[in-house]
Amino acid sequence: MLLRQLEYLVALARERHFARAAAACHVSQPSLSAAIRKLERELDVPIVRRGRRFAGLTPEGERVLLWAHRILAERDALLDDLSTMRGSLSGTLRMGAIPTALTVAPLLTTPFCERHPHVRVSLESLSSHEITRRLAEFDLDIAMTYLDGDSLGNVRTAPLYEERYLLLTPDDGELAGRAVVRWAEVATLALCLLTPQMQNRRILDEIFAEAGAVVVPAIETDTVSALYAHVATHRWSSVIAHTWLHMFGVPEGMRVIRLEHPSRAPRVGLVIADRTPEPVLARALLDAARGVDMRAVLDGLLHGYLSGPPARKNDT
Repeated sequence: MLLRQLEYLVALARERHFARAAAACHVSQPSLSAAIRKLERELDVPIVRRGRRFAGLTPEGERVLLWAHRILAERDALLDDLSTMRGSLSGTLRMGAIPTALTVAPLLTTPFCERHPHVRVSLESLSSHEITRRLAEFDLDIAMTYLDGDSLGNVRTAPLYEERYLLLTPDDGELAGRAVVRWAEVATLALCLLTPQMQNRRILDEIFAEAGAVVVPAIETDTVSALYAHVATHRWSSVIAHTWLHMFGVPEGMRVIRLEHPSRAPRVGLVIADRTPEPVLARALLDAARGVDMRAVLDGLLHGYLSGPPARKNDT
């Protein structure tokens, strides 16, 4: 059994198409198919359900895929460990982040890349459920996600900040003159929010419910950028996380208002799979994160927007 065969299997499971998997692996389709058939013979189990096209993996194939992820992750860890012995980290850090945390990921990846210039970072926007699954399958080295609520599986965590919420509303909106607004009041506005499939929205729904309110948004979207694009038309308001100010600021003609404190502030942090040996690149990012007081940076940004009109993102 060769590592190349396991790489082909992982690509096939990801692409769910023989030709696309072969292209991703830079080999011909017959070569990829032959390698997987050889793997089936060597392991003496059927791995792929075959028909006129790829039809999925057999139960045995799913188990082989899990081990393939694990073996390839250990291969990568070995290479990273050897690069450390040579005095300079190299390789690719596979990192996932929930969409609501992507806006502040550069606060970590920038100092990390400055410290380790030979390392590449592959950063993906993923749901919290997808992050949990891919960490368990050794398909990610590290991730930024919520630390509370949904089960994270067998991981180690490093808290970064607590998510704070603000009302983003037009300057001439009915609540624009307030210093603090209640959640039940916000529920009466024409709102644009993230979709219920996203953990941020599920958290907001719980907070609204605690306030005795049910929110029915006029617009729902699964990206923060699309949410901002709608709110910038001045037709809708939104409840935003304070981290979004780091990238998007406050659109012209809008303002942010403090919301009454909910009973809990969701924590966001770094998570890595609890395994030995620990991925070298993941540990290096954790080390870099210790030198970044993300909570202080974000609280200072929040204070600036609440205490006066800071420069807009599109100001010159």
